[in-house]
Amino acid sequence: MTSIYDQDLPQTAANHSPLSPVDFIARTASVYPEGTAVIHGTIRRDWQTTFTRCRRLASALQGRGIGRGDTVAAMLPNIPEMLECHFGVPVTGAVLNALNIRLDADAIAYMLEHGEARVLLVDREFTPVIREAVAKLDAPPLLVDVNDPEFGQGEPVSDLDYETLLGEGDPDFEWSQPGNEWDAISLNYTSGTTGNPKGVVYHHRGAYQNVVGNQMIWSMGEHPIYLWTLPMFHCNGWCFPWAVTALGGTHVCLRKVEAERILELIREHQVTHLCGAPIVLNTLLTASEEARRGIDHPVQAMTAGAAPPASVIGAIEAMGIEVTHVYGLTETYGPVTVCAWKPEWNDLPLEERTAIKARQGVRYQTLEGLMVADSETMEPVPKDGESIGEICMRGNTVMKGYLKNPEATEKAFKGGWYHSGDLAVWHEDGYIEIKDRLKDIIISGGENISTIELEGVLYKHPDVMEAAVVARPDEKWGETPCAFIALKPGAGEVTEEAVIEFCRSHLAGFKVPKKVCFQDLPKTSTGKVQKFVLREQAREA
Repeated sequence: MTSIYDQDLPQTAANHSPLSPVDFIARTASVYPEGTAVIHGTIRRDWQTTFTRCRRLASALQGRGIGRGDTVAAMLPNIPEMLECHFGVPVTGAVLNALNIRLDADAIAYMLEHGEARVLLVDREFTPVIREAVAKLDAPPLLVDVNDPEFGQGEPVSDLDYETLLGEGDPDFEWSQPGNEWDAISLNYTSGTTGNPKGVVYHHRGAYQNVVGNQMIWSMGEHPIYLWTLPMFHCNGWCFPWAVTALGGTHVCLRKVEAERILELIREHQVTHLCGAPIVLNTLLTASEEARRGIDHPVQAMTAGAAPPASVIGAIEAMGIEVTHVYGLTETYGPVTVCAWKPEWNDLPLEERTAIKARQGVRYQTLEGLMVADSETMEPVPKDGESIGEICMRGNTVMKGYLKNPEATEKAFKGGWYHSGDLAVWHEDGYIEIKDRLKDIIISGGENISTIELEGVLYKHPDVMEAAVVARPDEKWGETPCAFIALKPGAGEVTEEAVIEFCRSHLAGFKVPKKVCFQDLPKTSTGKVQKFVLREQAREA
């Protein structure tokens, strides 16, 4: 049935255009052409220069036959060229596949072949692994060498240099929006801990929406100074290459996460924002006391990737860095929920405040739906803070689906919701709190044990720097908790018995670990602990 609002009110070019974040740089370059866009070592570039470089890149790629639906891969750390790829590649209609820089040759080869990459940009640090990977391909992509002066000496991966490629491009290349906001903008591969990784496809509309969501949640304002402690390859840097650019901000690049260097850059450039997994925040606590003392201006840190221990949040905020806890997945463009802070919580004791801040919270304004539900029936669980269900989401900031994998896509979208695989409770106020991954929950003698709860207790131990808990097979109980611990530098002698007794003083007996191992924790490139590795070690322990 039509109404008066359906008559003579057509959708035209004058009142409708596809949503895409690629236009943000054109606007910023026109408004703030001389504003500082990039800081990287001795490199300083303004927005007009950066926009021109992106236009040259787009033009050069197009000149080499790259267009809509083609894949351009990048094996780059957080350097200016990676930022330029986030604009110069998708404006051609092509899809950016930012590769995890810690992967081995077999994994890289699989992704290049599966994603049908036609061009691959390579930082010289990764020349050896890329050569090994490309040798496995029947149809290798065009290789482009990126020579970052901050890396130092390195062997080029090919004779075609990135700057030479830019020289092929037109600085006046016509910058335009995609024809369809549902077109793919990027391809991001999951970790693939069981079998081959899945290729998560983002669209222009979702990327645009998550940019807006990040800006709203963080109240970023104009001209933020953003330090790249989060890998740009991870969920396209949670969409912050586009978000910071939209606000005319400054991208402070960083090749490697090092505590002293991060704190030095925060002070030197008056950094206002940074992101990272809890391990990044934890790394800052290992810096010297002198380095940790020097922050005298407001700094915002957004953390996600794992539930941050309350003790870590408290220690970071004591340094003068305010923590915002968000939650999301590769399949949701990065963060889509936030522990939205309420003024009345400010007066609570520190331990209570940090415990609340460790919750995953409520949906972004740009996420249409969020619930904790029974995975099979899709019935929401009671908001009692105790009933466990799976976190499900839906909206514009959920992926298009998995590349060439319709079965996995259908399973992930069962019932009209995206199934996260994360188990959580729903509190009375509507805030969600993760209790475990579906695959990580420990069932001991019929009782569910949250590894996150146990890890939170371990982090309270004064000598524990990092902790992870996994299930260990047990003939009597089926499974029991096994704790892996990395001690702080300078920690005294800490025994397994002492740790178990510490846990016993904070937890019910069945939740206490039966085995404690002291070692460094294996991690992904984004700082997540590789629990599948620890589960195998626990079986052998």
